[in-house]
Amino acid sequence: METPSNHRHTSLRSQFTTANKQRHKLDSIPDSSSPTYQENLRAAIAAFHDCWQRAERSAIFSPNETEDDISSGDLQYLLINHFLGDLIRRDCSADRKVVLQEAQAAYERYLKLLDRYDMLSKADSDLYQRYLSERGDFSLLSASDATARRNTKIARYKQEQELKLKLEYLAQVPLGLEQDDPASREIYLAEIQLCTHNTFHALDIINQELKIISLMPLTSPAPQPEEQAEDHRQRNGIPKDSYSERLDPPISQLMSNGKAGPILSKYGKPLKPFTLLDSRQRLRDGVFKQDHALPTMTMDEYLDEERRRGGIIDGGGGQSSGSQQVDEDDMEKADMETMKAREWDEYVEANPRGSGNTLNRG
Repeated sequence: METPSNHRHTSLRSQFTTANKQRHKLDSIPDSSSPTYQENLRAAIAAFHDCWQRAERSAIFSPNETEDDISSGDLQYLLINHFLGDLIRRDCSADRKVVLQEAQAAYERYLKLLDRYDMLSKADSDLYQRYLSERGDFSLLSASDATARRNTKIARYKQEQELKLKLEYLAQVPLGLEQDDPASREIYLAEIQLCTHNTFHALDIINQELKIISLMPLTSPAPQPEEQAEDHRQRNGIPKDSYSERLDPPISQLMSNGKAGPILSKYGKPLKPFTLLDSRQRLRDGVFKQDHALPTMTMDEYLDEERRRGGIIDGGGGQSSGSQQVDEDDMEKADMETMKAREWDEYVEANPRGSGNTLNRG
């Protein structure tokens, strides 16, 4: 005959199997932000929440027990809070800070349970004690020493690969039919080691993200429709008690949207665009005047201004265009002109017209 305790244990096993199927189902959905993924994610979170509550009610894990007292079939339930924290981190539908804090709490419950059973390795136990002392400032990597940061990354990567290879090797070993089979127990312990390694990495990422969120400016909530309507009335100078269900606005409001009506409201806010002028005399002077631009200077003033700007060149005319007359009595000047004309004749005879064009000849 099945006792109530055995019935609760069987119910927890079936619920844990269902939750794991829903968790693995998420791997087949590529887009983690799609509504389908988020809907399946919430279902998986609810399933693991139910598993955690069932495990608490059935008191599977007792503070008076040790690791050897836990059966091989019950070791898998130690991972409930780890899976729960991993799933909660993927939630995109709620406040990000609240999501990270819930995931952090789930990871902390997982590590606390392993520490109570003394199932953490020496390195993981030291990391857990450092996390408890630092918590909000916890980080796996050194912020000041680049060499130590690089060595830590390499060491943790090698450790993760070794744990994955060990888990893959143990998964290929055929298991016995009994729940307390030594091979299945070794597989569960190897999976716990890998999940513990990933838990510290997740806590490091959560702390970094929480620091970034704390530096972000606070966003003011969106105004309600009533606040928007009141702000609209204040901007337009409309009193609060002037609400009416008329579809057509009053004449005063229609005139205020045009050229007529007051410029400022009684609160001192402008009701329509306007232009500030220097004086009334400017308006008075512009009443009787020509409708075209009048000259502002005489022709002489214009020519003087152009000459000052360099737009007029003095000289030229008939005096500059005519050839200069050579004095016949100046024999030296006459010889120079004769030699210049002779040299020009010799140049023209030596270089006939078109002799330099050697490219376009037919």
